[in-house]
Amino acid sequence: MRLIVARCEVAYSGRLSAFLPESTRLLMLKDDGSVLVHADAGGYKPLNWMTPPTMIEHSDGLVVVRKRAGRSEDRLEIRLVEVLSDVTHDMGEAAALEKDGVERDLQLLLADDPGHVEPGLRLVKREWPTDVGPVDLMCRDEDDAWVAVEIKRIGTIDAVEQLSRYLDCIRADPARAACRGIIAAQAIKPQALALAEQRGVACVEVDLAVLRREREPELTLFAV
Repeated sequence: MRLIVARCEVAYSGRLSAFLPESTRLLMLKDDGSVLVHADAGGYKPLNWMTPPTMIEHSDGLVVVRKRAGRSEDRLEIRLVEVLSDVTHDMGEAAALEKDGVERDLQLLLADDPGHVEPGLRLVKREWPTDVGPVDLMCRDEDDAWVAVEIKRIGTIDAVEQLSRYLDCIRADPARAACRGIIAAQAIKPQALALAEQRGVACVEVDLAVLRREREPELTLFAV
């Protein structure tokens, strides 16, 4: 991973246009092709970013990040005015995320019977790899279309953002360009439901006791 602290200007063009005027920022260039632009405010969210697969070009004082988006191209131009620090770290092999007991149980039970998420859904693979992490369940629906399912104990805005990043990577393959996304959780936050609707992601509340056959089903579906 390359970390650059610099005074810089950032211009994005693609599905929309955005410009960040000159200021001191942290640039993160990851080996997987991710590029993130951070300020020393605003919490964990970057001001701008580009998800893989990308092409990164370097020239004197300029970093250009390009990504195909259908027939168009997303482009991030970072003009380095003054570089304060430029270091590269070898992060080694990433350890897999270990889920807590509830999420792990939910994943195993839903993998055994994905029909609890959506009738007719069938499992293709657990922990389907993408460039930004594994999708919990990769499935196909009754029409043989691809469906990516992310499983959480509580469905939050972060969960929707995470699944959106996975979908960006999955849909980069033309064979899976129409892949749908579903968040499956014991409870879904209202803010997550609102963001999911904007992103075209479905949300399903599942009951661990029902999956364990400890009581009769009671499923709530929030379709978008």
